[in-house]
Amino acid sequence: MKHKLILASLLAASAANAFAATESYTIDPNHTYPSFEADHLGISVWRGKFTKTSGSVTLDREAKTGSLDIKIDPNSIDFGHAKMDDHAKGPDLFDVQKYPEITYKSKSLKFDGDKLVAVEGDLTLHGVTKPVTLTINKFKCIQHPMLKREVCGADATAEFNRSDFGISYGIPKFAPGVKLAIQVEAVKS
Repeated sequence: MKHKLILASLLAASAANAFAATESYTIDPNHTYPSFEADHLGISVWRGKFTKTSGSVTLDREAKTGSLDIKIDPNSIDFGHAKMDDHAKGPDLFDVQKYPEITYKSKSLKFDGDKLVAVEGDLTLHGVTKPVTLTINKFKCIQHPMLKREVCGADATAEFNRSDFGISYGIPKFAPGVKLAIQVEAVKS
């Protein structure tokens, strides 16, 4: 009987440790800015960002699993040019009245050893959902000196064609390719 009790205790502790290995984080909207660049008539590259982002991350470093669920407010688009911002919010491009949210939901995280290198997931933009892989160029977690909690940050990049999402304004004068560069920080919940 004593051995069964010890075995049951070990199994319970093991299950508790497995459950505790998954950590949850909340996206810090003050340190997360998805930015992008797109062609402007073939003569220059326009860059902009979204200033309102929210979401959550779960991460189990030992099991090399986790999830990412991000929401972006397309009405927060900022080119640094008010007229361009207003046009981008309209029906020609993001149509924010009809599509008030952009989302990214991971399907899997990819590791090279202990290093997070990619996130495979689905981007929903302009009412269309397509797979987009984020390349993780940098990923690091630290004990934040001011927050006194763990904070993880990443630099991610991706490329896609906006026409695949039904945003075809100006093509072929404006090339459909879009490059993403995303700075993100998330605070342990």
